[in-house]
Amino acid sequence: MSADELALRLRSADGSARLRAALDAGTRRDPASVEVLVERCGVEPDFFVRDMLTWALTRLPADLTVPRLVEELASPFPQARSQALHTLSKVGDPRARPALTPALLHDEEDGVARAAWRAAVVLTPVAERTALAEDLATELGRRNRECWRTLSEVLVAVGEPARTVLDRVADQGTYSERAHAAATLLLLDGLARDFRSAVEEAQRLALEADPERG
Repeated sequence: MSADELALRLRSADGSARLRAALDAGTRRDPASVEVLVERCGVEPDFFVRDMLTWALTRLPADLTVPRLVEELASPFPQARSQALHTLSKVGDPRARPALTPALLHDEEDGVARAAWRAAVVLTPVAERTALAEDLATELGRRNRECWRTLSEVLVAVGEPARTVLDRVADQGTYSERAHAAATLLLLDGLARDFRSAVEEAQRLALEADPERG
């Protein structure tokens, strides 16, 4: 299957046909398919097909995929940026870490920012995770609840290097920041069943500590 044939199959109106095309690309592992796969990631409407496109890219040499995916991070289209970040997190090549700029970690598009957070925790060396936690902590209490959940999961994955900044925000932040930081600490310590219960408990504690700041 040539790159042109793959591109044609990936433009099919039938989602199942596109899924099979992505599967075939990952099975064949043809380096010539990198450009087609990355381009399709930016426009593919079906989640499952996008996931298969990512899988196909992880099957190809990182020396080819990582530079092309990093290039995609500058795309003006949010889906292209978020899917490239997602794929880089799956490839797991640390050479991509310098491309995770503050602009991506704090992207105005929630989906892009969430993908950048997930990629950062995978690609950042342990020695640099305290600095990563400090940067990510500026997002505490912001955006929507799905972003809260993702950020808490990422900070829990960062582990102990995140504790100091979480303790500080839980003590000194705004009500939303304190509640989010406290919920993340509950999850980090294994003291909450799930994210929702952690937030409910953290909100109660934040109000009890300083009801006037609620």
